[in-house]
Amino acid sequence: MNKQFSLSVALVLLSSLAFGQGAAFDYADDAFRYSDFNQTGTARFRALGGNHAALGGDASNLFGNAAGLAFYNRSELSISPTFTSVNNQNSFLGQQTNSTGGKLSIGQFSLVLAGKSDNNRRWRRTAFGISYSQSANFYNYTDARGLNNNPNSSIAQTYINAANDAKYSEQQLADSFYPGDRSADFREAAAYGLFLINPTVYSATSAGPPYTRYDATRQKDQRATLTRSGAHSQWTIAYAGNLDDKLYIGGSISLTRLRYSSEYTFLETPVGGVTFSNYGQINTFNVKGNGINASLGLMYRLSPQLQVGATVVTPTFSSANEVFGQTLTAVAKDPNLQLKTNSVDVLDPANNFEYSLQTPLRASGGATYFLGSGKIGFITATAEYVGYQGMRVRTSAFTNQQDNVDFKNDVTGFVKDTYKNVVNFRAGTEIRAGLLRLRAGVGYLPSAYKIDLDRVAKADRDKIQFSAGLGVRNERFFADLAGTYLTYKSGFTPFELPNAVDTPTISTNNRSTSVMLSVGVFF
Repeated sequence: MNKQFSLSVALVLLSSLAFGQGAAFDYADDAFRYSDFNQTGTARFRALGGNHAALGGDASNLFGNAAGLAFYNRSELSISPTFTSVNNQNSFLGQQTNSTGGKLSIGQFSLVLAGKSDNNRRWRRTAFGISYSQSANFYNYTDARGLNNNPNSSIAQTYINAANDAKYSEQQLADSFYPGDRSADFREAAAYGLFLINPTVYSATSAGPPYTRYDATRQKDQRATLTRSGAHSQWTIAYAGNLDDKLYIGGSISLTRLRYSSEYTFLETPVGGVTFSNYGQINTFNVKGNGINASLGLMYRLSPQLQVGATVVTPTFSSANEVFGQTLTAVAKDPNLQLKTNSVDVLDPANNFEYSLQTPLRASGGATYFLGSGKIGFITATAEYVGYQGMRVRTSAFTNQQDNVDFKNDVTGFVKDTYKNVVNFRAGTEIRAGLLRLRAGVGYLPSAYKIDLDRVAKADRDKIQFSAGLGVRNERFFADLAGTYLTYKSGFTPFELPNAVDTPTISTNNRSTSVMLSVGVFF
């Protein structure tokens, strides 16, 4: 657990301006991060705006509406490498910076085995499939920098406040700092070992709070970088059947895999400082988990031109293990300040934490209209309900069972106070010209936040995505290319102090572009 559990953190949300703080809020935020799926599918479906509920005959149906597998009349093997790039614009302390980066991954890998057609039976055709797919790609990168003229707004002040609140004596801090191992039992002891906090001396044998810091009145050059990576992926097996070429029914079971990593670095440089050249903090966070979910879907052909579809996906029930690491750093400028080390690792057993996670229920419904009986192309649209208020986090890590119950209830309370259920909308069209397919799509994903957070208004967090692509296919082979542009606003707080005016925030205009190539063979 990366922050000490405290019931008092519920007070954070009593104001319209909230900062993410406290264990309960952190785990509610984690549950949302691992449940926030922007776009899934093969390149064909991504070019159409995303995974659609009323369109079949594509490997996307394995992890979308499984009923669409029953449209297959031949088997297929496909793979979809994906490149995701970000070009984010960050605003921090009145200064604008850009952060860019890219990551290559496998979006999906699928095998569909089509059964033989039997026109003498009402169940005309069945299909079975297995796939690997990514539900969410967590890659993102933020690099923000600015000059802070507020003398109270320093990450070192957070160490002072914590040491003063805990009333640590100098001896307690010294006993918890191990310079030979470059480690400390807790953060304030690490700050003490690096001379980032200094006690008040009362006598030759007594020193303690209130603590102070060097270069306290200086302007500070502050830089925050945050790198995120990993994916929420799943292995899926699905089966579907076709009744009278009218009703298509399918279901799936998925074994999910959660891998998330982040590295956050904050570096503070006193401008014209006398004692320190710079000091900072590095946080690493790694989460691994495994889970299971299931889906049930159907499609119905109302006429040769129009078909509708719907699917329900159960919540994913996962177990997760997280490891949090923290390192404090300092580089002295004053030659009389002899640091025993320039970095100290905080070794806290509480930084390893196990819990269970329940993601939202999802339900989709949509329709597809075929142009020229499908010979010209089609138009498709889908509405997707996501029940974010159903997210849950539980643990049995605490020795006292009541603490486990309080943790679950507090996270649930933050989920209900912070997030709301939403309906996402996607639409797309495909035009056929011989072997060539031209596609375009759009998606609107409204913000799930009920509050303004990190000085970013809840309405500004709406996500808009535009996509386009093309493809070619013949009797034996197909290749599809899709590009998606996603934009939305987000924010985070580098460090938090009691007064909002002393707490800086970073606002980011996220701009992500993903390019997927899907290639496959029929057999």
